[in-house]
Amino acid sequence: MFDVQKEGLRSRLFIIVAAAFCIVPASAVGQVASPQSSPVPTAISPEKLSASFAEVAKKVGAAVVSIDTKGKAPDVTTRGEVPPGDSDDIMEFFRRHIPRRPSYSVGSGFFVDRSGHILTNLHVVEDAAKITIKTDSGDEYTAKIVGVDEETDVAILKVDAGRDVPFVKLADSDQARVGDWVLAIGSPFGLNRSVTAGIISQTNRETPSTSVFQRFIQTDAAINRGNSGGPLVNLQGDVIGINSQIATSTGDYNGVGFALPSNEAAYVFEQILKSGKVRRGYLGVGLETVKSEFASVYGLKEAKGAIVVELRDQQSAAAVAGLKVGDVIVEFNGQKVEGAPDLISKVSAASPENSVNVAFLRENGTGLDRRTTSIRLGERPLRPNRSGEDGSRTKLPLEKGKEEAKPFGLTLVDMTTSLASAHKLEGQKGVLVKEINPESFIADVKLSNGVEALGEGDLIQRMNRVPVTDVKTFSEAVGKLKKGDAVVLHVLTYEVRSRGLQLKVVQFTVQ
Repeated sequence: MFDVQKEGLRSRLFIIVAAAFCIVPASAVGQVASPQSSPVPTAISPEKLSASFAEVAKKVGAAVVSIDTKGKAPDVTTRGEVPPGDSDDIMEFFRRHIPRRPSYSVGSGFFVDRSGHILTNLHVVEDAAKITIKTDSGDEYTAKIVGVDEETDVAILKVDAGRDVPFVKLADSDQARVGDWVLAIGSPFGLNRSVTAGIISQTNRETPSTSVFQRFIQTDAAINRGNSGGPLVNLQGDVIGINSQIATSTGDYNGVGFALPSNEAAYVFEQILKSGKVRRGYLGVGLETVKSEFASVYGLKEAKGAIVVELRDQQSAAAVAGLKVGDVIVEFNGQKVEGAPDLISKVSAASPENSVNVAFLRENGTGLDRRTTSIRLGERPLRPNRSGEDGSRTKLPLEKGKEEAKPFGLTLVDMTTSLASAHKLEGQKGVLVKEINPESFIADVKLSNGVEALGEGDLIQRMNRVPVTDVKTFSEAVGKLKKGDAVVLHVLTYEVRSRGLQLKVVQFTVQ
């Protein structure tokens, strides 16, 4: 079974995989000479190859970052019910009734300029409410999302380091060759600053369920969950790709990884910094590649071109220009069209609203007439599964507008009889925690045992030795606190496993 996965790492599943890595002796890596070729170059010794790996790892490592994300807590029902007697239902019961906690994941990324811009995968950060960047030197920063591109699964982040940061250069990925040595650097399973080596197995590789803009560099360098967004670098220490996917039958490394070529990533980066998003040209047609059978039946000299199989909108750029279903597009702005993916790539690389010249073949009953037309390109819409009902992109959590101020980032409600019953807090007074903003500092406060200090359904009863009576007075008291003030909360929570109330003393400093 061939299963392509995006390797984000959820903290609640931490797997250690032991794997032996063997470097083939250099004598087995030389070029194979044909009768007409030049003599085989002198092989690099294992010692020199090892030294090259070490130098590249040292050069690139300082620019690679670990990306820790905190996501929103999943929906659950009220707590406090007695677990069912049927053992088959116990896991479902605890899934629904254990207090909601934010989800955590780990990915990778790398600085691409001294001002703090970071390239990574969109799937690493798309569900994040808070993004923390950890550098090789141990520094930590909160990152913001500058822009994203759904088609290539690329996200651009930015941190304010207050100084120039080390960064890596994006190489020309078109120069990458099958057999070239590469290193993958990142945080597999959260193990940051991990380096693996391998070769380029193939270029321009398509994988299932990816867009036409994702033609990957395939490598056998070990890539696992958590490596997503990290760099794939050559032996000059330049980035040739962003590690993005793995093909696996187990969920982990099986020797087949995929990296988005650096040329595509560079295009996305430049577009986002220039206009905040990636704008691509669009014809508004469905296409099929001309194959040998079509060329044979229709008398074409070569199997090249893209067949229009659908006009998606009568007001689309192609329809307005007069193209019809069945037309075969053979040239785009003077360049030959190899097939459907090639045409899509050429169209997308052109700016929307630009006029382009297109040559196409149209059936006339007995043959094909060659015609030309000028088309004013439209703008490629977002992928349907990532857009809202109005066609606009669903905003990422970090892009939302300013929210109403809440005490410590907590959504609180006054205690009522029904709430007390639902949360097994009968006879208790205080304010109930309904929701915790995962971006707030209090979401990171932990008890001495490392568990998050507050959870939804907790009852705050006292703050700094003063009883908490209702949300209004609690919010007013919080509003009088200053940054750096110490806070001690007395909190009651119902423990499902012990079926009883437990007191928590939550201690933190206002930030």
